[in-house]
Amino acid sequence: MKTISYIIQKEFRQIFRNKGMLPIIFVLPLLQLIILSNAATFDIENIKFSYIDHDKSSTSRGLIENFEASAYFDVLQSFPAHSLAYEAMEKGEVDVILEIPSNFERKLVREQQVELGIYINAIDGSKAGVESVYINQVIKSFNRNIATNFKGADPLQNQQLNVLTVPSFWYNNTLNYKIFMVPGILVLLVTMLTLFLSGMNIVREKEIGTLEQINVTPIKKYQFIIGKLFPFWALGLLIMTIGLLISKFIFAVPMIGSIPLIYLFTSVYLLVVLGMGLFISNYTDTQQQAMFIAWFFVVIFILMSGLFTPIESMPDWAQKITLFNPIRYFVEIIRMVMLKGSGFNDIIPQLAIISGYALVMNALAVWSYKKTT
Repeated sequence: MKTISYIIQKEFRQIFRNKGMLPIIFVLPLLQLIILSNAATFDIENIKFSYIDHDKSSTSRGLIENFEASAYFDVLQSFPAHSLAYEAMEKGEVDVILEIPSNFERKLVREQQVELGIYINAIDGSKAGVESVYINQVIKSFNRNIATNFKGADPLQNQQLNVLTVPSFWYNNTLNYKIFMVPGILVLLVTMLTLFLSGMNIVREKEIGTLEQINVTPIKKYQFIIGKLFPFWALGLLIMTIGLLISKFIFAVPMIGSIPLIYLFTSVYLLVVLGMGLFISNYTDTQQQAMFIAWFFVVIFILMSGLFTPIESMPDWAQKITLFNPIRYFVEIIRMVMLKGSGFNDIIPQLAIISGYALVMNALAVWSYKKTT
């Protein structure tokens, strides 16, 4: 026990004596949490909207006013011809072009049906899909009110049976995307920080030559790994605590479930990440090499964690690969507990998987450490 305690104290001294390391450990992750949580959103606003009005009637003007009244569209200008509108889209000045045909009002009165031309810049497919939904919403709203504006129209023809739906949004009733993203980004920052620091830990001892001094002592391998692991485990819990405070008081993320349950899962999860970092550190010779390998795994874990892309939308083979991704389980758990109020029984499957993962990774870290003189 004394040997483990000595290594832990040594690690803490190295962390807090290094003035350049403290801002990286505490300041940068918190800034990243605040910045990324505001930047990482799928809500689309200020859509650059333009139109070509061949009809120039009161009805066509009413349709354009519906777009002007929408909070999502920024109506820039009208174009007299196709060529000018298309040129503006090619230059990136316009996102959406609405083309209203001639005789628009007349066809609505006589045929009660008319086609509109909608041209959307779809280089970003997900953005274009959301824009299409917004456009359809505006046009549907216009359709509901347009019939009453036609003088002389038969009121019996305008009578329709309407089925009204009243949606109820659970767990995020304001549809605030930050509530969904902040917990996931907090998981990401805790993972990156602890993995990078533990990945560079043992290899730093190799570079400065102190590892050979440790190897000649009677310390056992598991004692050495525990001593190296514990300071960063405590550091990860500290970062999680600060992140939860920021989530609550800056982003107003609801915390419906049990906070101790989050810490329980975080404690086990950190053992997975730190064991992986120490395993990487045992097989690398320089801190730069350890950083590159750790970054390689982090990128894959992030992209396949469900943080930015729903796992359900991935191909079957990719969904099976995500079962080996520890970040996936932490993202699921923190959202379940914080937003849905899930209890211990609800997270048992994920906790069991992460516990097994932690046992395997730390066993590999102990096994891969070569105690040679």
